[in-house]
Amino acid sequence: MHSDEPLVQALIYLSAAVVFVPIASKLKLGSVLGYLIAGCVIGPFGLKLVRNVQSILQFSEFGVVFMLFVIGLELEPKRLWSMRRAVFGGGALQMGAVALALAPALMLVGLSWQGALVASLAMALSSTAIAVQTMNERRALDSPTGRTSFAILLFQDIAAIPLIALVPLLSAQQTAGGNRLLSSAKAVGAIVAVIVLGRFVLQPILRTIARTHLREVFTAFALLLVIAIASLMHMVEVSMGLGAFLAGVLLASSEYRHALETDIEPFKGLLMGLFFIAVGMSIDFSLFKQHAALIVALVAGFAALKGAALASIASRLGVDKRERLVFAALLSQGGEFAFVVFGVAQKARLLPGAWDGLLTLTVALSMAATPLLLLAIDALNQRTQSRESRAPDVVDEHSEVIIAGFGRFGQIVGRVLLASGIKATVLDHDPDQIDVMRRFGFRVFYGDATRTDLLESAGAAKAKVIVNAIDDVEANLALVDHVRAHFPQVKVMCRARNVTHYYELKRRGVVVLERELFEGSLVVSRAVLEALGVGPYEARERIDRFRRLNIMLLERLAPHFDDEGKRVAMAKSGRDELEQQIQREISQLDEQHGKGWHED
Repeated sequence: MHSDEPLVQALIYLSAAVVFVPIASKLKLGSVLGYLIAGCVIGPFGLKLVRNVQSILQFSEFGVVFMLFVIGLELEPKRLWSMRRAVFGGGALQMGAVALALAPALMLVGLSWQGALVASLAMALSSTAIAVQTMNERRALDSPTGRTSFAILLFQDIAAIPLIALVPLLSAQQTAGGNRLLSSAKAVGAIVAVIVLGRFVLQPILRTIARTHLREVFTAFALLLVIAIASLMHMVEVSMGLGAFLAGVLLASSEYRHALETDIEPFKGLLMGLFFIAVGMSIDFSLFKQHAALIVALVAGFAALKGAALASIASRLGVDKRERLVFAALLSQGGEFAFVVFGVAQKARLLPGAWDGLLTLTVALSMAATPLLLLAIDALNQRTQSRESRAPDVVDEHSEVIIAGFGRFGQIVGRVLLASGIKATVLDHDPDQIDVMRRFGFRVFYGDATRTDLLESAGAAKAKVIVNAIDDVEANLALVDHVRAHFPQVKVMCRARNVTHYYELKRRGVVVLERELFEGSLVVSRAVLEALGVGPYEARERIDRFRRLNIMLLERLAPHFDDEGKRVAMAKSGRDELEQQIQREISQLDEQHGKGWHED
């Protein structure tokens, strides 16, 4: 088979992704950099396994389109409207600040003021694909910094439309006014068509398709919808992603939102990976050889100027001081739409000679550098935090109860005690958590509860109870060991994260311990039984029997915890015993109370 055949190309892309992405993830470089490296290796400037990069790049842009459609599904129109200040105010401020920093620098390296203006505005656009994917991996999309970043990215998608229209206005070969007016009218008409379609037409169609109960047809329609809207936008030279995003927002309140999201998600993930591979393949290393010094200067200067501009306006955008470097790095790269703008500007002769290729390579390398830049900032933040780590508080208030760890579990214990008029000394190592809890009247002190000196200063020698609510299992067990060794008179009460943790605590002689999800799961299980028609009394009896037998089985297994074969056999025997016991007791209760006993 020829290497240009679709089947062979699919094999190459999937193999490259399967090889390089896990390696990059293992090295904590992130999946985006893994895809970019895969593209560099298999592309025309690597092993030359794939040569037609442009067609792949155009096709893979649907990954960005699908991503924006899914993001739109998460944003109802009311929520989007509430973001208008962040989108338009913050977005305009970001683009203006970055363009103001880049334009003079581009003029210094030889571009005309018209070319520098277009290039600086294009390079002010960031990569929605890389930024959102990175935020998803860092679980930061719903954080304040994530929301601000996304608002700016959304404005950039909107701003790309007038930016393309600006190019012929600055060109010596200007397009006739009538043509510009017609293009603008087409763009507005396409956006209005998407809004009308999403608002009034799609719901009845989705309802009709759902009634067929054919999942594959629903999936086909979801793909058709996104591709059709993207194609419409492409025809009128509008951002395909913007159209898909608008459609998603208009369907955000639909009862079919989750089904659409589920059907689109696999295609989105695959095409996003293909997009990053295509960007990697587009890095022209031959051009890099010819202009190595200039390209290095362009990439470094671009990242430094854009990052500095972003960091300087971060406070105006409400970004927390500790997150400003991360915010700047997230948006420091060029965006995929810059490739389009550079192409239009080159045709309009605003980017003469090799400038189109040089700037395209600069943007592509800035994309590849983003994950590395974030890793460097993470390392810097960790080093700074370790140097400036807060010294343990002096605990000058003692009580009969010490709570170690004030997360979800510890907070509930503390609130119950406080409501009962009992004050507890709380130890935690999260400064932000401490500041919040102190505002609500809790006596919370900073420090590592596993340190013997801190326990002593907290009054462990005179305390009656230590509630061990530390999340980390190793630290949790270390605290038990310290207390047992230095303060043996104190009762230790623990929460166990899982069965293994439970047995480790039992080995250390802890008598009062609770599996953190066990009782909550039993409460929900009882509610499920009652919802299915089981009477309240019978449901309670079943839950009580399950609790007794489960605890009995745990106690029976404890001496054999290190013997896996014995443990598995006893667990199976315990399950069989549970089933027999439930059946036996149900029969006994039916005989005693008759069929209506459970209604009491």
